[in-house]
Amino acid sequence: MSSSLDTLASALAKAKRCGATACDAVLFESTDISHACRLGKPEDLERSESRALGLRAFVGSQQAIVSTTDLSEQALSEAAERAVAMAKLAPPDPDAALAEPELYVKHLPELDLFDSAEPPTSWLTERCKEAEDAALAVRGVMNSEGAQAHYGASRISLAIAGRSDLDFAQSYASSHVSVSVSVLAGSGTQMERDYDYSSVRHRSDLAPAHLIGEQAGSRAVRRLGARKVSSCEVPVVFDPRVGKQLVGILASAASGASVARGASFLSQQLGKQIAAANISVVDNPHLRRGLGSKPFDGEAVGGKKLHLVERGVLKSWLLDVRSARKLGMATTGHASRSVASAPSPSSTNLYLENGTVSPQAMIGDIQSGLYLTETFGMGVNLITGDYSQGAAGFWIEKGEIAYPVSEITIAGRLQDMIHGLVPANDLAFRYATNAPTLFIPRMTVAGA
Repeated sequence: MSSSLDTLASALAKAKRCGATACDAVLFESTDISHACRLGKPEDLERSESRALGLRAFVGSQQAIVSTTDLSEQALSEAAERAVAMAKLAPPDPDAALAEPELYVKHLPELDLFDSAEPPTSWLTERCKEAEDAALAVRGVMNSEGAQAHYGASRISLAIAGRSDLDFAQSYASSHVSVSVSVLAGSGTQMERDYDYSSVRHRSDLAPAHLIGEQAGSRAVRRLGARKVSSCEVPVVFDPRVGKQLVGILASAASGASVARGASFLSQQLGKQIAAANISVVDNPHLRRGLGSKPFDGEAVGGKKLHLVERGVLKSWLLDVRSARKLGMATTGHASRSVASAPSPSSTNLYLENGTVSPQAMIGDIQSGLYLTETFGMGVNLITGDYSQGAAGFWIEKGEIAYPVSEITIAGRLQDMIHGLVPANDLAFRYATNAPTLFIPRMTVAGA
């Protein structure tokens, strides 16, 4: 057993001796290095290393969680004592429990999540400079908000003591590499900002830094001369960067925790048609090198490919043990957790499957409408389904992108938006949540 798992086993044994009827513990270990520059000058160079342990103790149906960054035996003993003492004072929660041991993952799938070759500082510096220089070279780009390159490596270890002294003990390593740049185009009061980035598990998969910069610069310049539009109801096309947010909202509404509280507009829709027959939304924790991939969830359950929506029918919730018990169902293996909080359901690699029409054909059929590239604000109500966001993008006229628009608000009902969704055929896996270009037949655009 590795030293990390030994540490967790020690913490669990101490909790059991203090009176815990069951317990689990998670250990997060990470190394992060990042370099930032602006206008060719270094702005930041950081390296951090951290280790933190979270211990959850059960006393019957009562539970409590403590966390510590001190992993000495004395500190673990004190953490165990606190966790059990707090659990004894906590109100009973009949739905809080460990997963059944039969659900624990037996063999970890090979997901190729870890690039062990930590890049030298010079590599990070070069990537920043290359990305920013390429962005500033785009005609019309006048200033930079900076570029950043990052490498992170982490190990997550989980151990559980329920029916026996140690029912589960496993760990896995992962890495994360990214390059980003943000620039400004125009001058005076006529300035626009945009960005681009690439985020992957392995350095070999990273997009070339100069292409990231060129894309950021081109996007910023393209937004110059933005106009206001009159309020209207028109078709809206969601760029994949914005479309993925809509898929994420759907996943939040399908979270078992929200459904169990009655805090989701989808609460009564399981098994019902909520979208067109060509709409399928999938969550897959086992995508090779996926940004959301993991061999087991925060409760040691080995997840599997799950259709949230299949051919327009809402097929499942995202469930951890507690939300599943509340709903009289079984966990789907979607528990996530931190060292200081109890598990809760969340997505892993979430995506809306491809459609058949190209984005160009989708736009070409629109006489007047909006191509949406950015949203902002907090106007999403998962209980009622009301959706209202500040937005920017491009106006479509006679099947062509005509001019940029800004200072607008888009609004609708999520129920109607999902029901009318049409996906394009350009799905690409760039994030943990992904979507192709999306078309919604009618939304309210509030402008001048």
